[in-house]
Amino acid sequence: MRRGLRRFPVLLLAAFAAITLVLSSCAQIPRSGPVGKSKEESAGNLNVPDFFPPPPQAGAGPETVIEDFYGAGSGYADDYAVARQYLTQSLSVGWKSDKRTLVFRKAQVVRTAVENEYRYELDLAYAVDADGIATHYPEGTLESIPVSVEQVDGEWRISEVPDGTAIPEQTFRVIYGAYPIYFYDPGFNYAVPDFRWFIKKKTVKAMTSALLAGPAPYLRGAVVSAFPSGIRLVRESVPVVSGAAQVDLSAKELVEASAEDRQRMQNQLLLTFRTQPDVISVQLRADQDLVRVEDTGTVLPPVLEKSVPSRQIVVSNGELARYENNRVTPLPDLQQVAGLGPQSPAESPASKAVAFLNGSGTTLYSMLPARDPRPLTTRSTLTRPSFSPQDWVWTSGPGANGATQVVAFKPSAAAKGGNVPAVSLSPRWLSGRSVKEFRISREGTRALVISELRGRTSVQVTGIVRDPDGTPRDLTAPITLDATNGVDHGVWVNSTTVVVMKDSASGNVVPELLPLSTGQPQQLPAWAGLTGLSAGNGPDEIYGQSLAGVFQRVGNGWELQLKGPVDPAFPG
Repeated sequence: MRRGLRRFPVLLLAAFAAITLVLSSCAQIPRSGPVGKSKEESAGNLNVPDFFPPPPQAGAGPETVIEDFYGAGSGYADDYAVARQYLTQSLSVGWKSDKRTLVFRKAQVVRTAVENEYRYELDLAYAVDADGIATHYPEGTLESIPVSVEQVDGEWRISEVPDGTAIPEQTFRVIYGAYPIYFYDPGFNYAVPDFRWFIKKKTVKAMTSALLAGPAPYLRGAVVSAFPSGIRLVRESVPVVSGAAQVDLSAKELVEASAEDRQRMQNQLLLTFRTQPDVISVQLRADQDLVRVEDTGTVLPPVLEKSVPSRQIVVSNGELARYENNRVTPLPDLQQVAGLGPQSPAESPASKAVAFLNGSGTTLYSMLPARDPRPLTTRSTLTRPSFSPQDWVWTSGPGANGATQVVAFKPSAAAKGGNVPAVSLSPRWLSGRSVKEFRISREGTRALVISELRGRTSVQVTGIVRDPDGTPRDLTAPITLDATNGVDHGVWVNSTTVVVMKDSASGNVVPELLPLSTGQPQQLPAWAGLTGLSAGNGPDEIYGQSLAGVFQRVGNGWELQLKGPVDPAFPG
């Protein structure tokens, strides 16, 4: 029986500012240092200790054999050669060790009423599938694995067991690591991380297979891959020879791909292998024949980490203003809006459009230079607006029938006095939920959603599915991140991390960093009276709002920046 299912993609935080791609027959990842020796597979992290589980002991009973078989799941060398010794000969040949990995907090062997049949009962912490996608389960989630045994030459061996391994959580943390594989936004402008768990010493082949299999469920439809459907690896490994990862793909799909698509494939692999210390370059091969990747001059490397400008939009003395370098200045060419009681402003990263809520938080307004503020929607409550780089502004609130809706508008696409393009979405997974925060990621393919259902708060990330013309069409079923406390505010810190908090006008507030790699919270310094958050480029540019002013996170504390302005927000 399972309860409390939560999903999140998992991989190591790998943020790097820029990448220079030399795209020839062997594109390179720029690094210093010597080229590695020839090897059949990437060495991965050489500091990871090896586990050498014992083989079956003579005279061991069925319970011991079952326990020791799963104990041998830490010994992945030679395709789990030791674990296979616990199986009958026929099962040893057919057992697929990499089908899934179950990670448990505790486990026990339980005898059933049927002779020679047992259950291996787990308090399940994670389940990792063959593509490295991890599902996290709350404490107390039970998983029961059926196991059958029989005697072979007087010794008990396992005759039936599901594919895959099961290992303790502490072992999992040592031999597995979280790594990003990369996909593209639909315009091929930005790289989008998709976090997966792989064995630290066997990553290059696993990364490649996962990349070819496509994005995690919550990103399907929101991101794209340069690799066409049906393309596959034609070798069981991805050799790393003199620093070059030789990716041998099915010839038909690779040869028929355009020069631009092959260049994007190589870029995608270069980004994905960036975390592998012994991989310096990538070769594409078709049934072992090297395929030259020409630089057509039309394909640019995707932006890995989209940065935001250093300025923030604020409300100062009842008007919208700009806050930068601890100075507040008027927003250029925009009308005064003090009569509307503006709050929760947002600024587009792509145009000069701004948006804000009225004083009661019930009407969303947009405004362009030299134009009057324009009401876009009125509802009983609305979340703070958030712009995407595609220039859509998003908010959420109850619809006419009370059901939760997410709405998006594109003010910059409307002629003066003309209709503003608008979209209303009602994803099933938001049914019954009250949305407290809806923030678009920097590259525009994902959204941070904080919502509440029957008094319980969820912090989730959903993918944004768009039509070919860029119009939002749907939100994918989300992944869920773990926050220590109920939260009601959150913003993106970069492409891989969000920061969240539960506001309080008087008590201490402890913001938390939530990395998408693991979803495990990292608490930031407590500060009294924080009621809002904003974030620039990375964890060092996190700002908090309180009645005392605007504060910036500095080391293990918060430092007052200025008093007066409220509701700061970076573009986006």
